[in-house]
Amino acid sequence: MATVMQKIKDIEDEMARTQKNKATAHHLGLLKAKLAKLRRELLAPPSKGGGGAGEGFDVTKSGDARVGLVGFPSVGKSTLLNKLTGTFSEVASYEFTTLTCIPGVIVYRGAKIQLLDLPGIIEGAKDGKGRGRQVISTARTCNCILIVLDAIKPITHKRLIEKELEGFGIRLNKEPPNLTFRKKDKGGINFTSTVTNTQLDLETVKAICSEYRIHNADISLRYDATADDLIDVIEGSRVYMPCIYVINKIDQITMEELEILDKLPHYCPISAHLEWNLDGLLEKIWEYLDLVRIYTKPKGLNPDYEDPVILSSKRTTVEDFCNRIHKDMVKQFKYALVWGSSVKHKPQRVGKEHELEDEDVVQIIKKV
Repeated sequence: MATVMQKIKDIEDEMARTQKNKATAHHLGLLKAKLAKLRRELLAPPSKGGGGAGEGFDVTKSGDARVGLVGFPSVGKSTLLNKLTGTFSEVASYEFTTLTCIPGVIVYRGAKIQLLDLPGIIEGAKDGKGRGRQVISTARTCNCILIVLDAIKPITHKRLIEKELEGFGIRLNKEPPNLTFRKKDKGGINFTSTVTNTQLDLETVKAICSEYRIHNADISLRYDATADDLIDVIEGSRVYMPCIYVINKIDQITMEELEILDKLPHYCPISAHLEWNLDGLLEKIWEYLDLVRIYTKPKGLNPDYEDPVILSSKRTTVEDFCNRIHKDMVKQFKYALVWGSSVKHKPQRVGKEHELEDEDVVQIIKKV
């Protein structure tokens, strides 16, 4: 482990020393690729039996979505979990009170949202310090991340946590790179682009590919991509998720400071202890999770508005709805009757490819 750590440090030092210009772009691309490979080794060390994931980290995924609370020690993550879910997570004024992963559940707008209180991250977590690896590996399984920051501590903490998460392949508030990468058997590296490239050229692309021992591939760009984007696509293990920066303890700062914080994107100021703006935070979590509620209607009865079926907004077909209820339902599916904004008529008969919208009512008609 120490040798991998040393190699990572050497590469980071060399990158810091290297000036960024066109002449060094090829060299920096190569270093970034080496760094990504070493980080992957660090994340998934060769298993030598036993060990396990560490006590308290094997949390079963439950509910419709999972939200992780990430932050440095003593910023108020446990207090926030207690106030939102009523789950008891030990709270104290000293650092590292929470040592394992504590789950809680919020029921909001009919959706069950699992909230995870993860132990405090320390700088260097991505390099295996503290319980960093387990904390961030659990964070990778979430649908949304809440980075909890202390309003009275420096805002540079935000950048440090982002760096730790990015080191683990978590990309916050970003879309996957719009480039295609396809390996082939022969023909060398074929690099095409529909836009002018200021950051990547054929030499840099070849250098990065050769580091991964890829000598034949088609790469096409649809926007001005960076070397990091190409490495993310080759690695293929990156997780893209929404993130909200929760500024806690706003009762300890002035109105002027609060107004400055309010201009920053993806921010939500709260005071967990005094329960200020917790409704606003829940509203924002719902918006970032981007969930769709579908109500069921049994034949001859009124729709069940109490217990909606929750779908991700990326998968909202009638078939997805059926699979969410039971995997065998699609086999017996004949057609569906839908009331709501996704159809012109009330009700309208649709097939399983029909795209549903939030708060639609669905009745499934089965084959006889």
